[in-house]
Amino acid sequence: MSSHDIQTAPNAELSTRELVVAKKFAEGMTYREIGTALFISPSTVRTHLSVIYQKLGIHNKLALANHLMGQLKQNATPAASVVRLNNSSGPPIIAVLPFENLGSGARWALLADGLATDIIANLARYPDLAVISRMTMLAFKGRRDDPRVIGRELNADYHLEGSLQATESQVRIAVQLVDSHSGSYLWSARYDRPADDLFAIQDSVTENIVNVLAGCSGKLAHLRRNVARLKPPASLGAYECHLLGVEQLNICSRASNAEAIRLLSHAVMIDPCLARAWMELGFAYAVQGSNGYGDDPVLSLTNFIHCANKALSLDPGDSIARQAVGDLRACDGDFAGAVEENTMALAAAPNDGDILALVAGSRALAAGNPEEGYDLINRAITINALAPAWYFSMLGRVTFVLGRYRESVAAFRRAPDMPSGFMFRAMAHAMLGEQAELEICVSRLVHASADLTPEDFITGYPVTNPPALVAIRQGAKRAGLA
Repeated sequence: MSSHDIQTAPNAELSTRELVVAKKFAEGMTYREIGTALFISPSTVRTHLSVIYQKLGIHNKLALANHLMGQLKQNATPAASVVRLNNSSGPPIIAVLPFENLGSGARWALLADGLATDIIANLARYPDLAVISRMTMLAFKGRRDDPRVIGRELNADYHLEGSLQATESQVRIAVQLVDSHSGSYLWSARYDRPADDLFAIQDSVTENIVNVLAGCSGKLAHLRRNVARLKPPASLGAYECHLLGVEQLNICSRASNAEAIRLLSHAVMIDPCLARAWMELGFAYAVQGSNGYGDDPVLSLTNFIHCANKALSLDPGDSIARQAVGDLRACDGDFAGAVEENTMALAAAPNDGDILALVAGSRALAAGNPEEGYDLINRAITINALAPAWYFSMLGRVTFVLGRYRESVAAFRRAPDMPSGFMFRAMAHAMLGEQAELEICVSRLVHASADLTPEDFITGYPVTNPPALVAIRQGAKRAGLA
């Protein structure tokens, strides 16, 4: 069998999320029950099932159940009757073990249970992860099995284990991310907190762990990228192209942006229903348009609009797609609608650093109160110990709109070197009366993208919020970039 045949085998075509949906539906769960369990809408469940039926060439629930049973028999091994439905080409499956309470007292046992429960609930909101349910994980409370045994039982790629120690005044929480196949430890962290507010401890530790593990720059995505890099380019699947495309997108150079568009376009060609790949492709076009990487910022904006609407139509529960569509409503002059869309995105994922950072930019540049954006981006940086460089680019834009030019310059120095960053730094130095620094930034801007102007950025981003338009045009005039 060729590598092409392997890729197009029925089970290989299903993403991990599709496999999870298929199993739950075959077990008798309704659209609404599946949606509640996976934090997606019933219509998204219906879309997944339509794609699953098409890929497998089946037409009803009975055929789906028979297919899954056939896969179970086919994949069972003499050593263990475990079905490895997941593979290195798809999103990871992660299990969060009940945290071990190394102390005594009911309050600490409740905190240990609450941490594991909250981490499961928050990780389950990420469409790129498959998370084992809390009820399943309760069976592992108190067990001290070999990590590889746990991985086989749960069909998990990774699992998170944790412990809690406490005195009357101090709490120490330790966590480790484990490779469920090899048993090796991949990441660990320790959190020391005062023991005065257990809910605050639970919230802050959960936020940090989830943001380190999940998201475009999280540990799990990084591990998956390392696996993908070892494969021949021709054998990469949609999810792997998506992961590598996001990595290129976050570099933010002209060459990396072109490569991101290529990889993400290939991802949606392989799997036209991969909503998150559509959204990241849209962001790649937005970066292209707002940095002068393409020939036509209006065309880049058109492509962004198409990709964002496609992503939201495929997954109405995707907060990042909803945030982007909020910006598009601002383009149509519906500022109240834009604020509402971004508020809904934020409410659906209040502890997701990526959402916080994106909504922060929207509050400043699209519609809303830029001061709220300032609070949101600082919170994103605080709760994500691995805050990607683009967070600081967003911080620089927000602070510039607010007239905090010194903060804006400092933020852009930590951001990726990209034309729009040099442009904002030049304008900030101009507003501060720093002529020498202004000239350096203008020189770097011309070298990186000779054709980019502030008006191109306004068109390609797009910028619609009146305070941002005033701030950028005033800065452009002062810097001689108008």
